[in-house]
Amino acid sequence: MSEQIKFVDLEWLDSNFPCMAACPVHTEAGRYVELIAQGRYREAYHVARRPNPFASICGRICAAPCETACRRGELDQPIAIRALKRFVTERFGVESMVDLEKLKEVFGKSVKKNGIKVAVLGGGPSGLSCAHDLALLGYEVTVFEAQSVAGGMLRVGIPEYRLPRELIRLEINAILSLGVKLKLNSAVGRDFTLADLKKQGYEGIFIAIGAHKSRDLRIGGVELDGVFRAVDFLLNVNLGYRVELGNKVVVIGGGNVAIDVARTAARQEKMDVGHVTEVAEALDVARSAVRFGAKEVHMVCLEDWNEMPAAASEIEEALEERIQIHPRKGPSRIIGENGKVVGFETIDCVSVFDEQKKFNPKFATGTEQTIEADTVIMAIGQTSDLLWVRPEDKIEITPRNTIKVDPTTLATSAPGIFAGGDVSFGPRNAIDAIANGKKAAQSLHTFLTGRRTTAVEITFSERDVEIIVANTSRYNRDWVYENIERVPMPVLPIKRRIGVSQIELGYTEEQARREVSRCLHCWENTVFDEVGEETGSECILCGGCVDICPENCIDLVTLDRVSADDVLQTELESTYDVVLKGAAANVVGSVMIKDEKRCIRCGLCAMRCPVGCITMQGYTVSETMQVE
Repeated sequence: MSEQIKFVDLEWLDSNFPCMAACPVHTEAGRYVELIAQGRYREAYHVARRPNPFASICGRICAAPCETACRRGELDQPIAIRALKRFVTERFGVESMVDLEKLKEVFGKSVKKNGIKVAVLGGGPSGLSCAHDLALLGYEVTVFEAQSVAGGMLRVGIPEYRLPRELIRLEINAILSLGVKLKLNSAVGRDFTLADLKKQGYEGIFIAIGAHKSRDLRIGGVELDGVFRAVDFLLNVNLGYRVELGNKVVVIGGGNVAIDVARTAARQEKMDVGHVTEVAEALDVARSAVRFGAKEVHMVCLEDWNEMPAAASEIEEALEERIQIHPRKGPSRIIGENGKVVGFETIDCVSVFDEQKKFNPKFATGTEQTIEADTVIMAIGQTSDLLWVRPEDKIEITPRNTIKVDPTTLATSAPGIFAGGDVSFGPRNAIDAIANGKKAAQSLHTFLTGRRTTAVEITFSERDVEIIVANTSRYNRDWVYENIERVPMPVLPIKRRIGVSQIELGYTEEQARREVSRCLHCWENTVFDEVGEETGSECILCGGCVDICPENCIDLVTLDRVSADDVLQTELESTYDVVLKGAAANVVGSVMIKDEKRCIRCGLCAMRCPVGCITMQGYTVSETMQVE
């Protein structure tokens, strides 16, 4: 039995689809995890790819907010959702595609062009995601990219040892195969203006030029030879230019970019193709590898260990690679001789934030110390270059040097012009940029045609999510699945981490199947009925379900022991015909109380019920792809 319903309880949705609710593009992670468990890898890939045009890339570098929300993490560690996404994309994603026509399998439809031209400024994850969705809606999309290569910070910001360049190229080619045009070395303000685009017939514009301008420190010595900005350093490295670092490098900053800079600087110089991982070798990236090396790399950051904005896993890997991290240290000055860097002076940081929780570091005078250095790289944040914006463009700029947008639609102050990604919100994770691009595509579609897609993207705030409810027959779990430990990602040994050798190697099939067996199945629920569906018998109040529950999350109590506020009382009376007060309160009765957050969906209560009053029911978000 199954039925389709409109669901309105958002709190319930968060409880039953926490990983999906946390994902900026609302990937139904629980579903593809379960499909992997069933060995249905192709279908699992389709679920991962439909809402995310960069599924293969996200399987490697996504910040994985879904894992933070995963309820398994409350028990021990969350499901390795990102690693599992990589597992299916390596089998059915662009890494495996010989014919890009396979995309038709994912979306199940051919695209009919509508003749409306849209310009996308910026070929990064946000701009390309917007172009991808607009192309699926039939628009004539042209992406203008300032650099000589597309990909944005995916290409020029993320080191190759984390993200193979061939994988980026394949992911972009899949988007271009939908009919998207790409113009490289085309920068707004330098090669064209917004007015030029309108004259060329572009009816809508999405600005997604990113934040490629490094912030500077106001300390002595920043003008010395040997001082780099993080974005400039990574851009040169990732575009294949040689950067002389010397033997000792100091990186200023405690975020993920600072970690990337430090780990890139520590890559050994010697080329050894034999040490490139199997995946990197298959994608043929080692031949163009540029290897940089430094014997000693230091990171200096204001924050203490527990305050550093970098991901804990990134910090751990940096320490494994012998990066020396100096927490609670601030920049005092860069020391030079004959115009070149010879050292970096630090000062102890007393606090990073003031009483109002604002960034306002305080330092302890007299605590200065010097670190010898040949190179100093500043990784203290990025901003956008918006000097090209002209008064006639009528685009409002915020005090933070970002383009002001409506957070719901991403519309700027200029009609028909939308903006998103880092240029509007500052540097964020790639998955957030992708989500912005998808949202912009929806908004442009609405603006240009007055129509919108019905289910290309689930929008939780609209309270109209359609779900499919179905009884789960023969529901059972692997023995002691709640005790299985998280399967660690296989990694390259420290001694072999040279140049652009890929560090994470990916799950084997056996490892992936073991990891998915840990999933708690948040979308499966115990449903209590007064009368068993199969037996027709009424609940006999035996308490067997309470006794067998391993998490003690079920309780059977008499009505006279239950209290509730007025709002809950009204809901119980109107929805469930349960009266706690008044004349009916004297009637003897009982209620079943369950703590959903403690439930591990083992299904033992349903198996224990002698009269079939408890069933396990699964909930799946519907996946129609219709366009009005």
